[in-house]
Amino acid sequence: MSGRGRVSPADLLRLGVFGLRTRPGRVVLSALGIAIGIAAMIAVVGISSSSKAKVDQVLDALGTNVLTATQPQSFGDPPPLPKTALESALRQDAVQSAAAVGTVPDAAVYRNEFVPTPETKGIGVMAAWGDVPKVLGGKLVSGRWIDSSADAPPQVVLGADAAEALGIDRVRPDSRVWMGGQWVQVVGILGKIQLADDLDNQVFVPRVLAADLGFDGAPTAVYTRVDPSRVEESRDVLAGAIRPGSPQDVGVTRPSDALKAKDATDESFTGLLVGIGGVALLVGGIGVANTMVITVLERRAEVGVRRALGARRRNIRDQFLVESLLLSFLGGVAGVVIGLGVTIVFALGQGWPIAIPVWAVAGGLGATVVIGGVSGLYPAARAARIPPTSALAAV
Repeated sequence: MSGRGRVSPADLLRLGVFGLRTRPGRVVLSALGIAIGIAAMIAVVGISSSSKAKVDQVLDALGTNVLTATQPQSFGDPPPLPKTALESALRQDAVQSAAAVGTVPDAAVYRNEFVPTPETKGIGVMAAWGDVPKVLGGKLVSGRWIDSSADAPPQVVLGADAAEALGIDRVRPDSRVWMGGQWVQVVGILGKIQLADDLDNQVFVPRVLAADLGFDGAPTAVYTRVDPSRVEESRDVLAGAIRPGSPQDVGVTRPSDALKAKDATDESFTGLLVGIGGVALLVGGIGVANTMVITVLERRAEVGVRRALGARRRNIRDQFLVESLLLSFLGGVAGVVIGLGVTIVFALGQGWPIAIPVWAVAGGLGATVVIGGVSGLYPAARAARIPPTSALAAV
C-alpha cells in the first residue's frame, strides 16, 4: 500500500482471489450462471456460422451464375417457350454454357411391363438438350449422360429420386425401364441437383425418343451459366433474346437465390438466439450481484477490521469490485470453453467446416467484464459505505 492509502493492483488481485477462495461453492454456482450465457451465445453464433460456411461452400461449388428461363409465374395461360429458346440463349455473349429440358406430358416410366398404368410414382419424363447436370452443377453417381445423336439407341438417365422409386441403385448391363410400350436402356443415374431439385424425380430422354413419345419440341426450362460479372445484366438480355418483342413472357430466375434466402433466414434466427443468450447473461449477472451483496453482508466484520486498520473507502470498494470482476471472468472463460466445445462437436458431427467468429469469443469475454463491473458496482459501493463502528460491532 502506498503512502496515500492506495492499494497496488497486485495486492488488489491477491485480495480478490483470497475472497473468492473462501467461498468456493457459491463462486462455482455464480460463475456457472455467467458460463451458461456465454456458452449459449458462442455456441449459437458458432453453429450458425459453421452452417453458413457450409452453404457458402455449396454456392461456391455450384456457382451463383446460373440463370433459368421458364414460362413466367402469372395468372392466365402464358405462352410456352419457343423451340429455338436454347439456340437463342447460346448466341448471347454473356452465356458460357446452356442446356434445356422439356416435359413429355403423356409419357410414363415403369419398372416393368406388369406395373399397372396409374402407378407412375409421380415420375415424370423430360426431353433434354445439352449437358443438363454440367450446367446445373449436378453429378452422375453411376453411368453417363444421354447420347443425343440421331442414330443413338433409345436410352434414359434417371434422376436421384426416380432411381430410388424404380429400385435402380446403379447402372448395370441389364438396367432398363419400361417406357412407351418398349424396354429402354438406363445409361446413367444422377445425384441430387441442389439448384433444381424438381428434376430429381424425372427421367431424361433424348429428343428423338421424346418425339416418339409425343413431345411437341418446346422446352420447359432453359438453364444457362453466364459470366459471373454480368449476372444481373444477363437477366433482361436473356429474356429478350429468347422471345424478342415480348420478354415479359419469359421468366428468368437465379436458383441459387433460394439458397441465399435460406442463409438469410439462418442469420435472422441467429440474431434471435443471440438475444436469448444475452438474456442468459443478464440472469448470470444478477446472480453475480446477488452473490456479492450476500458476501458484503457476511464480511461486515472483515470490513470493520480493515477500516479500523486504516483502509479507506475506495480500498474496500476496489476489493469487492475486483472480486466481482474475477468471478465474472472465471464464468466467461468457462463459457467460452464450453461454447467452443459444443460448436466443434456439432459441426464435426454434421460434416460442416468449423467457423467460429473471433468477435464472438472476444465479445463473450468482453461481456463478462462489463457484466462483472456493472454487477459489482452496487455491492462494492455498499461495502465501502459501512461505518467502521457498525462493522466492528459484528465481530
